[in-house]
Amino acid sequence: MKPKKILIKNAHIVNEGAIFNGDILIEGEYIKEVSDSISAKSSDVFVIDAEGKYLLPGAIDDQVHFREPGLTQKATIETESKAAIAGGITSFIEMPNTNPQTTTIEKLEEKFEIASKTSSANYSFMFGGTNDNLEEILKVDANSVAGLKLFLGSSTGNMLVDDAKVLEKIFKSTNLLISVHCEDEATIQKNFQEHLDKFGDEIPIKYHPIIRSEEACYLSSSKAIKLAEKTGARLHVFHLSTGKETNLFSNKIPLKDKKITAEVCIHHLWFSDEDYDKKGTLIKWNPAVKTGEDRTQLWEALLDDRIDVIATDHAPHTLEEKKNVYTKAPSGGPLVQHALPAMLEMHHKGKISIEKIVEKMCHNPAILFQVEKRGYIKEGYFADLVLVDLNNPWTVNKDNILYKCGWSPFEGTTFRSRITHTFVNGSLVYQNSKFNDVKAAKRLTFNRS
Repeated sequence: MKPKKILIKNAHIVNEGAIFNGDILIEGEYIKEVSDSISAKSSDVFVIDAEGKYLLPGAIDDQVHFREPGLTQKATIETESKAAIAGGITSFIEMPNTNPQTTTIEKLEEKFEIASKTSSANYSFMFGGTNDNLEEILKVDANSVAGLKLFLGSSTGNMLVDDAKVLEKIFKSTNLLISVHCEDEATIQKNFQEHLDKFGDEIPIKYHPIIRSEEACYLSSSKAIKLAEKTGARLHVFHLSTGKETNLFSNKIPLKDKKITAEVCIHHLWFSDEDYDKKGTLIKWNPAVKTGEDRTQLWEALLDDRIDVIATDHAPHTLEEKKNVYTKAPSGGPLVQHALPAMLEMHHKGKISIEKIVEKMCHNPAILFQVEKRGYIKEGYFADLVLVDLNNPWTVNKDNILYKCGWSPFEGTTFRSRITHTFVNGSLVYQNSKFNDVKAAKRLTFNRS
């Protein structure tokens, strides 16, 4: 039985740029009260003593690939959403390159139906754009889905939109938030052919960021931004990977007023091209992990607010697939379970404050996507909450990895911080490495005029 009320006592509450000691009362699905001190006035209140722990809003991951339908040997909404809540991610936005692709209203609704039955985290989906589905795009209700996803460079499930006239028409015609994967296809193909001619299928993985180069990224993202400026479209550029691209974005106005925004992913903040020798194709992503200098500049842009959001681009493949030769090894890797611990590790190293982590992983995705009543610790908001022990080290290994694919690029890494409790819509769904058998997840709603 779920208690009617939950009282979290003595927490370091992190919200809106501040950390303060206090209590939170959860009643039903919502945060009822946030105060310095709240007393349990009746016996039906379940009390959690959070002494020494930090209470964060549940993270909102704006870019995941949970592989269902059609690619369920890699992952399912059920398995990956469980991994997400164990990692402190309480809401996700999933991408359209499944099989079949989410490029019709019918296929979109089928995904919502699957998630309603199996997801442990709150959910929404991106609708996929192609060279020939503008009619379907125009039927999408902006208040009921996260937005539109366009691939301007080929990736898993090839949904490449490479017709310039179609692209401009989409940008002009839709009021959906448009999220883009930016890599210039012609540049990639030219680079790939040169390396294929030289090495055959056994291209050394260290050449991945040369094939999917800085030039390929910059050409595409700068073009998309020019098109957004020309048409007035609302543009969000996914997974920046180069320092050069960060100069295309501004921190001059508040996020809520920006028409052009950017995201960076955990792997581009953590790894660099020096890690290819050790990690091989396990860190093969599109866009590629690039140089240490690129990583430094991504951090600078994140901290000065040219980059608005931290996400995962969680994209699992089986270990068997990943261990193929370069030309056959797919790009992508699993991250939702380890994203928040990785960022908290960066906090321990002095790279980023906890307040900034919460801003980029909780507040800003809620602002950017206009998610209703989530992403903050506020009275009247859904009680999506995460308790973190900053001094409870653990090492990532096969026994504690929850992804269906069973591996992680972080294997062998010791994190000092541990997620101890996760609440979704007021229900305690995860506690001390155990899942509670309660279905609390809801479809995300959006507050768009």
